[in-house]
Amino acid sequence: MAEDEMYPMTQEGKEKLETELKDLKVNQRPKIVDRIKVARSYGDLSENSEYESAKNEQSMLESRIATVEHMLQYAQVVDKEETDEDEVTVGKEIQFKELPDEDPETFKIVGAAEADPMSGKISNDSPIAQALLGHKVGENVDIDIPAGVMHVKILSVK
Repeated sequence: MAEDEMYPMTQEGKEKLETELKDLKVNQRPKIVDRIKVARSYGDLSENSEYESAKNEQSMLESRIATVEHMLQYAQVVDKEETDEDEVTVGKEIQFKELPDEDPETFKIVGAAEADPMSGKISNDSPIAQALLGHKVGENVDIDIPAGVMHVKILSVK
């Protein structure tokens, strides 16, 4: 299996995907099948917008199911205990400050599937995470961002 097919994630992220997959298969799929049955009963399918809508929704649902199954098949649950306590890895909460004197920022690095910047979870594929991964508390790191280079100091890793 190719390295790029792996999906690093936390145990929490994997469990969330498993719950989503179960909901998609057990709850959402039967609802769409019922909608298609009802829409078929309306007659001529060539001019039946309800049928078209239900079929499109079914297609999107099946696509999402396939995506989640693939991600779970190649999930790589990151064990935070296998790394140094102060090393930046997926699954850890990082606090850093932009140099020379910006306020500290805190976020958790998670797998791309569980990223949610609004709740402080950034993807391991993001430029900030990519630059910080493998570094340790106290280190200064240069991060390439679209606006230039951001100079930061890692304050803590939990």
